[in-house]
Amino acid sequence: MQYLQNVAAGKIAPLVRAGLIAGLVIAGLAYPLAALAGIGVKAGSDALAGMPDRLIEVPSAQTTSVYAKDGKTLLTMFYEEYRKPVTIAEMSPYITEAIVASEDARFYEHHGVDAKGVARAFVANRQAGGVSQGASTLTMQYVRMALRDSAKTPKEALEATEQTTQRKLREMRLAIELEKRLSKQEILERYLNSAYFGHRAYGIYAASQVFFSKTPQLLTLNEAALLAGLVKAPSAFDPAAGDQTAATQRRNYVIDQMLKMRTISPDQAAQAKQSKIQLHLTTPPNDCMSIPEKLNDWGFFCDYLKAWWREQPAFGATPEEREENLRRGGYRIVTSIDPTIQASALKHVLNKEKRRSRYAHGEVVIEPNTGRILGMAVNRTYSLAPNKKDRNYPNTVNPLLGGGTMAGYQAGSTFKIFTMLAALDAGMPLDTPIYAPERYVSQYITAPGPATCGHHWCPKNSSKSMSGTQTMWSGFGKSVNTYFVQLEEKVGADKAVAMAERLGLTWRTDVDRTLATPEHASGWGAFTLGVSDVTPIEMANVFATLAAEGNYCAPLPVSLIQSRDGTNTKFHGNLVAAPNCHRVVTADVARAATDAARCVTGYGSAKGSCGGWSTSPMVYATLHRPVAGKSGTTDSNKTAWFCGFTPQLAAAAFVADPDDPNDYVGSGRSTISKYTVAQTLKDALKGQPKLKFTPPSKKIAY
Repeated sequence: MQYLQNVAAGKIAPLVRAGLIAGLVIAGLAYPLAALAGIGVKAGSDALAGMPDRLIEVPSAQTTSVYAKDGKTLLTMFYEEYRKPVTIAEMSPYITEAIVASEDARFYEHHGVDAKGVARAFVANRQAGGVSQGASTLTMQYVRMALRDSAKTPKEALEATEQTTQRKLREMRLAIELEKRLSKQEILERYLNSAYFGHRAYGIYAASQVFFSKTPQLLTLNEAALLAGLVKAPSAFDPAAGDQTAATQRRNYVIDQMLKMRTISPDQAAQAKQSKIQLHLTTPPNDCMSIPEKLNDWGFFCDYLKAWWREQPAFGATPEEREENLRRGGYRIVTSIDPTIQASALKHVLNKEKRRSRYAHGEVVIEPNTGRILGMAVNRTYSLAPNKKDRNYPNTVNPLLGGGTMAGYQAGSTFKIFTMLAALDAGMPLDTPIYAPERYVSQYITAPGPATCGHHWCPKNSSKSMSGTQTMWSGFGKSVNTYFVQLEEKVGADKAVAMAERLGLTWRTDVDRTLATPEHASGWGAFTLGVSDVTPIEMANVFATLAAEGNYCAPLPVSLIQSRDGTNTKFHGNLVAAPNCHRVVTADVARAATDAARCVTGYGSAKGSCGGWSTSPMVYATLHRPVAGKSGTTDSNKTAWFCGFTPQLAAAAFVADPDDPNDYVGSGRSTISKYTVAQTLKDALKGQPKLKFTPPSKKIAY
């Protein structure tokens, strides 16, 4: 203390006076030293009194981790700063000892500010005519990090880290306060979780992973000393640079300091200094673009997850704020994607269309009664890498399966499901008889074209064998166009459009949005034949709603979302990852539609006649369990769809050219979606009970 008083008496008072007279910034260093020495300096007291006396700590940005449904398979991470806090018990003793030796040898002796260090820095700075030494303790360094992390504006962030006396004064005051309420171990833990080690690694966990691909608990003396040496100047001492001379010298300095503090023995020090730096570098994945190559096809699902997240009010007021929280919030997201189902879906997709095909072939699998997406596979690579010969494939980030700005694809006769549901909902029974001619002159007025008779729309069937009296069973099983156009006339096209909306469809093109309006929907006769664009996610979920007997659940890409504190996230008291479901049709209506859809697959209905044949008998022949669904092709086979479901799962597959809607896939590809769905469902349901559909009541059947 006498030494300190002598220094203060001889050096500080003149500098204070000079500071007061000339406004020299360096004079600020006098204030905390004077206070520590017990000398009353009015200017110093006033300066300290005007500063905050308690450190406001906000949670630092943390990494969000995204897992598959199993909770183990890591898909990717989202972060601005790669960071994962760990307790001091989860750190090697070597790293705690090394950081103290490297940055603050008197850490366990001072109370936040090292008086000897301040005095030494004061003398050095006065001789240098500037700030050559900072005298920052570990506690003061942590205060600086905390101020940086709590900054709300760039200006505040700059003020937290700029080299000024005012900043130093604030750090000292807050460091003294902090040590009154936190133990040394607590401060050390927070420091090691906040420090920057280079390569976007914030905190010791991230540094251990990036440089050595291990947890901090497993760090050796050699590795710990290397990492401890980085916090002073991560770029200057970067061991991953070509020349490791500076990194080796800095590591050896830390080891020597540890030896001086007697935390290691001379033999340990000598052996560690003789060891070569051996890195095992890891680049942690960040965002959907860096999903591991072996899981590259999951990028489209990841993109859908991001789109879904941006729509959830639980994570912020705006889409931008929600995405920022995704990157900074430290969430643990267990998605809905099932690795086994995903692998099966991709296998069957690629067996039909290779990645180099210009035709996109994709499939979505959804769980009824939850809406959870179990599989999203497509014969494309989620990548921004350039393609050959000005092609748009196989590398693309377009949301080919749904969830983004793409309008989707015309779904053809799969849309007959909406007309049938609207009719059943209106009280028409399944055995509603209608004579279906080869061509039908409808009541719908349209512009002249190949499917018009004068000013009327005149659709026709794809086969002459479809002519005759049909019911919903046979009309749906054979996909008889002229039956369903007349059924649509009876119930009203606007009712079919409204039913589609009830089942989750949205309109993404100007034409579809216009025709779906109340003033136009009643005249949209072609709607029942699937002229509107739709996504595979939407169509898979339509048939998942039938499998759930009319219980609609919004498509959901997550199973669990935990905040950084380990609690399940809620919004207005409800779990964010919980299914969002409501009834859209009665169970009996859904059962009736399912009974007709059984005719399509060759499984056969429970109540009525399917008319002797169906469009997709290979589905039941492949699956060998109760299954229903609907196929769909557009004019001249521009697209080819199949949507199928069992009581446990629903799936939708398509094939189309997403870059040219007029590029016909051809009749040769008309069945591949049927096989893809059947084979995927067969794999996914292997070993599960063969549940049966519940037949509809007699009232709705006849």
